[in-house]
Amino acid sequence: MNVRSWWLMTSVGLGILLNPLNSSMVSVAIPSLQKVFHLDFTGVSWIIFSFYIASAVAQPVMGKVSDLFGRRKIFLAGLVIAFAASLLAPLSPGFGWLIVFRIVQSIGTSMMVAVGMALVRVHITEKQATALSVLSIFLSGAAAIGPFIGGVLIHWWDWRAIFIVNIPFAAASFLLSWKTIPRDESPASAARGVSFRQWFHLIDAPGILLFTAGLVALLVGVLSAKSTGHISYRHVLLGLAGLAALGVFVRHELKTASPFIPLRTFASHREMTWVNVQFMLVNVLFYSLFFGLPSYLQLVRGISEFHTGILMLSLGLCSLAASPLAGRWIDKSGPRPALIVSALLMTFGSVWLVTLSRASPVIGVCLALAAFGISNGLNSVGMQTALFKSSPKEIIGVASGLFNTSRYLGTILSSLLIGIVMGGEFSFGGFRLLGIILTVIALSLVFMSWRRVDSAQL
Repeated sequence: MNVRSWWLMTSVGLGILLNPLNSSMVSVAIPSLQKVFHLDFTGVSWIIFSFYIASAVAQPVMGKVSDLFGRRKIFLAGLVIAFAASLLAPLSPGFGWLIVFRIVQSIGTSMMVAVGMALVRVHITEKQATALSVLSIFLSGAAAIGPFIGGVLIHWWDWRAIFIVNIPFAAASFLLSWKTIPRDESPASAARGVSFRQWFHLIDAPGILLFTAGLVALLVGVLSAKSTGHISYRHVLLGLAGLAALGVFVRHELKTASPFIPLRTFASHREMTWVNVQFMLVNVLFYSLFFGLPSYLQLVRGISEFHTGILMLSLGLCSLAASPLAGRWIDKSGPRPALIVSALLMTFGSVWLVTLSRASPVIGVCLALAAFGISNGLNSVGMQTALFKSSPKEIIGVASGLFNTSRYLGTILSSLLIGIVMGGEFSFGGFRLLGIILTVIALSLVFMSWRRVDSAQL
């Protein structure tokens, strides 16, 4: 890549890191928020769930909007929105307002993640896997060090710092992006010069509303049941209403002339659909380990929070080290070999979790973390490259958005899986059962990587 491409990657990277940084950094602020706003854990957990839900919905929506109105405009607008939300959140008079600003922050950062991948697809035509490895460093690195940064900020200040820290990143990304991201070509804005009624149909507003209502209702119903610890009729009805809305959405998308999500295109490009399914399963595996292993270390092994954090940091460091190597490998050989190796590493790591005992050497934990960390670095680059290979250029925005929605669905499913396996309390037996389930999922990924991922092999 030339110098201009590297500056483009840096400006995009500084923007997209805000989404994973804020999704992981807030986890260490939960005790402080409980104390400040006088909430129980169920109530305060919505500071995390609201971000996940808003990101899952916003990323494909903003991808669609960028395909129509121009990717540079949407990326810069996302930076402004994220900057404003991060500035206003510390001034929240109550927890309800904090949730509102958190959702706005999620929408702004989602605009950048969905559009950032599309910008790479459009403006960097050589060594795309290498470019994606740079994005992966920003994404994976921010997610990995988020809890560490959050802990330091809260230790030296308070919960407001986890919002204020976003401001310099957003400002730097805006200044660089303004200069380095090429202006949108005039045909990029398909909505230019049309009436409001035509714009309404062009963007498929009914489809967006149905998708948003259905996914929000489904996720709120499921996550409400998880956070309260029991399933009520209200949770069931809300989840069923979400499924019904999504069913109506599918029917609408198949009939409309300008669908928000071109389901027929996805049907004709089956490998694109399988990439999203596989990416969701990858994140179920990764975040099940990310959420479950710290409890094993602290509750079963008696390791302190500080040393647990140090051990978990090795997961992110292995991922960061693997990403640039994955980029060069995938540029030469395509995504399929790297994804097969990644699936095998996750299988090894999952099996290793099953073998852990109450007195296993710490090196055994490090081996599992290294396996998952390296596989995450390979997956981050390999999956995005596979998506680019399988996605038509004209819908890359919405395809990138749905790809990232798969990430958040996998994260949510991992949290639900841990809750179902563990029940009301973490147990060593439940941890071993979790390892067995993850092994089964990892083996399925080996098969999918072998048969489905690289369209050239289909």
